[in-house]
Amino acid sequence: MGSTQFSFLLYLLTIQISVSGVFSTTFSIVNKCDYTVWPGILSNAGVPLLPTTGFVLAAGESKTISAPASWGGRFWGRTRCSEDSTGKFSCLTGDCGSNKVECSGNGAKPPATLAEFTLDGAGGLDFFDVSLVDGYNIPMLVVPQGGTGEKCVSTGCVVDLNGACPQELKVMSVDGGDNVACKSACEAFNQPQFCCSGEYATPDTCVPSAYSQVFKNACPRAYSYAYDDTTSTFTCADADYIITFCPSPNTSQKSTDNHNTNTPAINGGNGTMVYEGAEYDLSGASRTTLRQFLGVVVAAVAILQIQQLV
Repeated sequence: MGSTQFSFLLYLLTIQISVSGVFSTTFSIVNKCDYTVWPGILSNAGVPLLPTTGFVLAAGESKTISAPASWGGRFWGRTRCSEDSTGKFSCLTGDCGSNKVECSGNGAKPPATLAEFTLDGAGGLDFFDVSLVDGYNIPMLVVPQGGTGEKCVSTGCVVDLNGACPQELKVMSVDGGDNVACKSACEAFNQPQFCCSGEYATPDTCVPSAYSQVFKNACPRAYSYAYDDTTSTFTCADADYIITFCPSPNTSQKSTDNHNTNTPAINGGNGTMVYEGAEYDLSGASRTTLRQFLGVVVAAVAILQIQQLV
């Protein structure tokens, strides 16, 4: 192979790498609670880390994070956090045990509402869910933006489950005045039928309990127990994502021309609660369309270069 042809191949490779880099997935973390939330992030083993593992988000604030291709991990919200006189940081719910705002590779102590992602998985799809398997501490909604696919829809738990939490699952504030989180039955009782462990470690033997059904009735798209896959796992191609804490309930869904038309209202359990999410649309054009456009550009450049070589 001549030096000219070799240089040309390197040139095309550089273009391809540049195009791929443009399409990292963007997560927009939005706090619509009327109190401060400290989001935590845990990356799966063997994948590149995100630029942060924890930060503070005051009421009304948002933060955008870019994730590399094939990233996987989870997001959650920590509440009622503070520093003691020695500088040790801790949270009453969702604490990650790092003693600081950054979680640094630690996960959430249950109970905590989790948003879980595997990007660029089987078939090139993103897989995502909102899970209450480890309990619940804060309303959360995931809304895909600009993606495609039959199951590319919003999911989450938009209702305040702390108020409806069974007495035996409640986590109370330090002074005992407020119910701040709701344990899973597994966390509360540590019994195999609730934890899907031991002889209950298969989909056939581990079935919904009366406790997990409380979660499922209120939040029908969220994971309520370990084998709740069929109604709780969602997929998108070429999407970015908005993760909102305390999404606003309303009686009608808002939409715009740019909002994902596959994103229906989330029923909050009473037939009326849905999410207002259109104002956080991140992109006017789908990433699939942009990929196709840049693919045409790269092909055109390649043809011109080949014509010059022959």
